[in-house]
Amino acid sequence: MPELPEVETVRRGLQPVLEGATIARVEARRPDLRFPFPEKFAQRLAGKTITALGRRAKYLTMDLEGGPALICHLGMSGSFRIETADGSDMPGIFRHDRSKSSNHDHVVFHVVSPAGTRSRVIFNDPRRFGFMLFAEGLPDVHPMLVGLGVEPTGNTLDGALLSSLMKGRRSPLKAALLDQRLIAGLGNIYVSEALWRAGLSPLREAGTIARPGKKAQAQSEHLAQAIRSVISDAIAAGGSSLRDYMQTDGSLGYFQHAFAVYDREGEACSKPSCGGHIERVVQSGRSTFYCRTCQR
Repeated sequence: MPELPEVETVRRGLQPVLEGATIARVEARRPDLRFPFPEKFAQRLAGKTITALGRRAKYLTMDLEGGPALICHLGMSGSFRIETADGSDMPGIFRHDRSKSSNHDHVVFHVVSPAGTRSRVIFNDPRRFGFMLFAEGLPDVHPMLVGLGVEPTGNTLDGALLSSLMKGRRSPLKAALLDQRLIAGLGNIYVSEALWRAGLSPLREAGTIARPGKKAQAQSEHLAQAIRSVISDAIAAGGSSLRDYMQTDGSLGYFQHAFAVYDREGEACSKPSCGGHIERVVQSGRSTFYCRTCQR
């Protein structure tokens, strides 16, 4: 699944074309993706002006004048492609060809900017695991979003809040950080990277960073800072772009070249004077990469 930085990169790529634009018409070329499209999907979108394009965790949200809002999830292989009226792609750095087969172009938004520029925004999803649903009220109260935790961006997630979220939890620290009810949008890659930056083992009990005392307080603050910084760095780099994920301009992100632990099993730890090596273990069916020498 694309993680939060990948989804935020998509949002930023779509924003200049979609925000303020009017949806002239929508082509839904099949009745469903992961879920069936809402009733009268294309008809209800036609003529609507897009007032804002947002993100909540790993979901894209599209606010429409007069409602409803549209909630989008990329799934495993979903991506958006922006095309101008003459059919050419918007400028971008292309490292790998993306799927442009009409067999996988499942939704096409025909939009017109306030200046009258016409574009097509195409959702392509070979595996059809993405989805688009309506939120009749505020997107945050939709069943897909209502139970999500705090966002790991900005300064909201600080040491004190993280400590309160982890307090009393006996599950492994990595598992607790992946709980979307606590922190929304964190995924396997960036949790592994943040724990390495913070020098904390993914195997330790989550509640250990919420114990009384200055040591635990410093650990929770350091981890909160590591989470915020790794997410910020990944967004700036365009995401990690593993396997199917691509940005809206067709290019791949470059954060994968900065991985310190993820998918680096057997390599030397890059922390100065550590001397350890990156190991791989399996937690809840997912690969965890860490250095047992400097992560405790």
